[in-house]
Amino acid sequence: MSDGNNSPLGVRGMILAAGLGTRLKPWTDAHPKALAVVNGKSLLQRNIEYLQQYGIKDVIVNVHHFADQIIDSIQQNNGWGSEITISDETEAVLETGGGLQKAAWFFKDDFVLMNVDILTDLDLQKMIDQHKQNKALATLAVTERNTSRYFLFNAQQELCGWKNIQTGEVKPSPLSCGEGPGVRQKAFSGIHVINPKIFSLMKQEGKFSMVDVYLSLCADHKIQYFDHSDTKFIDVGKPESVVQAEKMFL
Repeated sequence: MSDGNNSPLGVRGMILAAGLGTRLKPWTDAHPKALAVVNGKSLLQRNIEYLQQYGIKDVIVNVHHFADQIIDSIQQNNGWGSEITISDETEAVLETGGGLQKAAWFFKDDFVLMNVDILTDLDLQKMIDQHKQNKALATLAVTERNTSRYFLFNAQQELCGWKNIQTGEVKPSPLSCGEGPGVRQKAFSGIHVINPKIFSLMKQEGKFSMVDVYLSLCADHKIQYFDHSDTKFIDVGKPESVVQAEKMFL
């Protein structure tokens, strides 16, 4: 890793690639999901190149499941033109929150966090600009698609809760968003723009989800959404979604 920061305005990135990828079996019985191939390019390569489109070339990648394969691919391809740092979670996978917390040292300014198994043509610069303009603690990419779990936002577009449609569970409580017609439910896309002061606010330790972090902070801190329902987006989590992704991303 270079001592400097190659990215404009200090923006760095993190790609979450440590997951077991159980939905992508049988591929993940012998490979990490990050190396699943869509039209000749791995998901990891595609997202490294996606960040490059917005000048983000300093990236940290967390690894756990078949970590050696990911590291070998990065080294063999010289990071596809980016400076890539590895955050080693081979001893224990830490989930999204714990994984980010372990990599906290890497970030000095607002940064982008994204899941390795999503593909999109979302305008990341617009999202970063909105985040900075609104001085948000975090900005979450969302769409109006159908899913089983939703983030809930109030009339000011600020996060106030989370709901599981299948079980009816609501966090932090059914009254956290108040009452009235202003509450909107949005499907999260696995891309975040985050201010690094979040690290000093995290109370969780070890293995935990960023969802829990956001829900514990949203009452007192501005966590907003960026709606990109008009863009291409796919969660490449299942074998059949690889086929679909190949029709969307050449």
